[in-house]
Amino acid sequence: MPTDMRTAIIDNRTSLGIELGSTRIKAVLTGLDHAPIAAGSHDWENQFVDRLWTYSLEAVWDGLQECFASLAADVHQRYDVELTSVGALGVSAMMHGYLAFDAAGELLTPFRTWRNTNTGPAAEILSERLGYNIPHRWSVAHLYQAILNGEDHVERIAHLTTLAGYVHWQLTGQQVIGVGDASGMFPIDVTAGDYDARMLRQFEELAAENGAKLTLSELLPTIRTAGEAAGELTSAGATLLDPSGRLRPGAAMCPPEGDAGTGMVATNSVAPRTGNVSAGTSIFAMVVLEHPLSRAHKELDLVTTPAGDLVAMVHCNNGASELDAWVGLFAEFAAALGVETNGATIFETLFRAALTGAPDCGGLVAFNYLSGEPITGMEEGRPLFLRAPGSAFNLSTFMRTQLFAPLATLRIGMDVLQKAEGVKLDTMFAHGGLFKTKGVGQRFLAAAIDTPVSVGDIASEGGAWGIAVLAAYLTARQPEQTLADFLNDEVFATIELETVQPDRADVVGFDAFLQRFTAALPVEAAAVEHT
Repeated sequence: MPTDMRTAIIDNRTSLGIELGSTRIKAVLTGLDHAPIAAGSHDWENQFVDRLWTYSLEAVWDGLQECFASLAADVHQRYDVELTSVGALGVSAMMHGYLAFDAAGELLTPFRTWRNTNTGPAAEILSERLGYNIPHRWSVAHLYQAILNGEDHVERIAHLTTLAGYVHWQLTGQQVIGVGDASGMFPIDVTAGDYDARMLRQFEELAAENGAKLTLSELLPTIRTAGEAAGELTSAGATLLDPSGRLRPGAAMCPPEGDAGTGMVATNSVAPRTGNVSAGTSIFAMVVLEHPLSRAHKELDLVTTPAGDLVAMVHCNNGASELDAWVGLFAEFAAALGVETNGATIFETLFRAALTGAPDCGGLVAFNYLSGEPITGMEEGRPLFLRAPGSAFNLSTFMRTQLFAPLATLRIGMDVLQKAEGVKLDTMFAHGGLFKTKGVGQRFLAAAIDTPVSVGDIASEGGAWGIAVLAAYLTARQPEQTLADFLNDEVFATIELETVQPDRADVVGFDAFLQRFTAALPVEAAAVEHT
């Protein structure tokens, strides 16, 4: 039995991170070296109620209690000790959405998650009036849409928050929020480290024009940055997490954060000129900026790191799902031939075949659009594969085309950053299923964005580990030690990364593919219109 870890648990020298994701609630306990030593989880799903995606507050607490119980059981099994306390604690959750409460702390309308897109009119008006891109999923878009809809609950709102902010509030009694999570509620003035005062006034003027008199700054939670105290676990909060009564109060709590911020921490991407790309069902890039952008761009969302630095986000709705479908087809063919294999082998074989494909995909074009894609103006999607009579049509080039397709829309957004805005990147960290086959997706991403790309097994525990690290930063950092320095010097110092430089032939080839991809966008639009 690892005696040092058992001792750390008994002596209260641990950090606990809990993240409420869209399909799983996960808890990670870390030790003195910030590595995970135990974990717990609970699966859950959103519900579609009255044409809105939501989670009930009962499901939130049932899930958190099941998750904590799972963690405590893991601790007991591994170290033969009861989990009765932790040194530091942090809560993270999926960003954005809308949780509105009255003065008595009662929820005024069911939680409206980031997934809802009924806020289009509000997002468009706000973006134009504020001169700042306001995405559909932001809390302020939900609030203004409720005002436009004339919803009765608006006049009774006393407090607005996010899911992470709500859970933190119940655990500590404090209505605070991490700056990264706050940046998905309302635009942030990164110089002041607070909500943008000019835009707050503009919003209140807009609200008044529609009959709603409110002072938004009084409704939003107070902002805290990484390393600032955000209360401690109360007796009531401990009981909420652990109804058995074993968990004691008193744990220091860091500011609650959103999943984007904890993802940046988990990939050591919080310093300017760093970023990370996550590729799964969707694909998105987060790039930490050295200075503000020259103007608003519909392709870019602006948020912040947990330390308050400005971040540009390129979010593409469509990631690797269409690629997975093609791999599934090849797996079905292998089974029909009577070939015994597994999914991992098929993925690796097909991915590695792409390495020898034509650098420019030989005239082939693919669209991975299963759903709409705002960056290219598609309200709906239709997966397509196109080739001319003289195109190179072989397995290796076909697979390269399918791997290039998820990166094409990302590249369009990245061009706004790198070319239109002149943003410089030293390195990009890549994680997610697209990059699991060594040296393939990583190499193609490096070509797509003409930037060195690093991979490594440092983000496997995801945002739950990221918020645990932020909790540790609150209690274990040195005086004046920045979050970036803490991550570099104490969390990631011994972790090895593999970095690939862009290959010139691949860069030229991807540029040629992208030209065909953008030229064929009207074909994709026609497919949506006629099928």
